Amino acid sequence: MTEAAELPSAPEVAREVFGDRFDDAVRYAELLAEAGVQRGLIGPREVPRLWERHLLNCAVLSEVVPEGVTVCDVGSGAGLPGIPLALVREDLKITLLEPLLRRTNFLTEVVELLGLDHVTVARGRAEEVMGTMSPVHVVTARAVAPLDRLATWGIPLLRPYGEMLALKGDTAEEELKSAATALSKLGAVGTSILQVGEGVVEPLSTVVRVEVGESPGGVRFAAKRAKAARTGRTRRRR
Repeated sequence: MTEAAELPSAPEVAREVFGDRFDDAVRYAELLAEAGVQRGLIGPREVPRLWERHLLNCAVLSEVVPEGVTVCDVGSGAGLPGIPLALVREDLKITLLEPLLRRTNFLTEVVELLGLDHVTVARGRAEEVMGTMSPVHVVTARAVAPLDRLATWGIPLLRPYGEMLALKGDTAEEELKSAATALSKLGAVGTSILQVGEGVVEPLSTVVRVEVGESPGGVRFAAKRAKAARTGRTRRRR
């Protein structure tokens, strides 16, 4: 039996969540079950639970993303949560940021195949693209790293008064407590734990929200950002 044959039919609730993009969501699930497994982007054991654990779990993040904003999905991997979010929210401008070539190749193929014109794929690490990528309103992430480390990568990519939304599991509260000092140094002014996906996923998806003030990343990253901006201006004048 192949991985694709193990992919279950989409649950009925998926039609409600993805709406006009339901067929594209099905195609994305098939791509994950086939090419995603073959290229080592997801484990074959994840195929039977792709809908509940991955696509729907990520799509419900849309409940807490403001309308019409720019989003950077840090460490996008196989496109989670960025691609499910893009399928349900065409009002967003989303960048899928991923350092590994085999993953960005897969993401580019998916974006082109599904006609996601509001999605851009960028190769690189978060700390490398500062100054070359425009700051965004929202940074998203899922299963990338513990919150304190994730924050050092994601928060500096935010615009002033932006927010980071990290999909987490049972460790959310513990991670938030452990990261409190680091978040404060990075310019965070508010944190909360949200439960989303009622009536769609069980258990509910847990989201850690980190809101920043006027200096995302804190003083050190403000100086680094200013230096990158000056370097960019110098290059443009040449």
